[in-house]
Amino acid sequence: MKTLRLAVVLSALPVAAAAQDPVKVDPAHYKVLIDNAAVRVLKVNVAPGAKTPMHAHPDALLVPLGSGKARFTLPDGKTEDALLTKETAAYTPAGTHAGANVGTTKVDLILVEFKTAAPGTATLPTGRPGLQQTMLVESPRAVAFKTTAAPDFHEAAGSTHEYDQVVIALGPSDLSLSVDVKAPVTKWQRGDVQFIGRGTKHEAKNTGGKPVDFIIVSIR
Repeated sequence: MKTLRLAVVLSALPVAAAAQDPVKVDPAHYKVLIDNAAVRVLKVNVAPGAKTPMHAHPDALLVPLGSGKARFTLPDGKTEDALLTKETAAYTPAGTHAGANVGTTKVDLILVEFKTAAPGTATLPTGRPGLQQTMLVESPRAVAFKTTAAPDFHEAAGSTHEYDQVVIALGPSDLSLSVDVKAPVTKWQRGDVQFIGRGTKHEAKNTGGKPVDFIIVSIR
């Protein structure tokens, strides 16, 4: 299991009573992209030299869109540095910290917070037709895959899976995704995110005629 070294420290600490929701205490750096019964997905954007106040996260999985360096201050005053490598993923157990960007590039990442009380039990596939997948991290909650959709990738209308998915675009692309018979998303920019719930009918098709890269977080 791959995690940030910080995660080991955080998992051993209780959540400080004073810690708050990062979206409430620091809306300049934390933006909600998706919020439902399964997950809350945040866009985190912190400029070099900027800091975030003490706050708490549940179990989460982070996906850096760019490389950078962060320093986390724990409730007991200890600090831990973390190198963020773009287009990777790391699992972070629930914990409390304040943050600072101590690098020369912005901290730019997607944070998938898990909202269920305990991990699910769904079996997650390691391969799917038309998709080339490389596992980035496996955790009790979810598995993240670096994924390339072939030019002819097509997941037929009415397809379902017994697990939740968070789809994160890695670049401008033409990929049609329709979830629960809603109007499809057809144009993606880097960092765009969509959620496909377990058992929800959907259709996905590569419409651009060339491979499309993205990250899929498959949630047990």
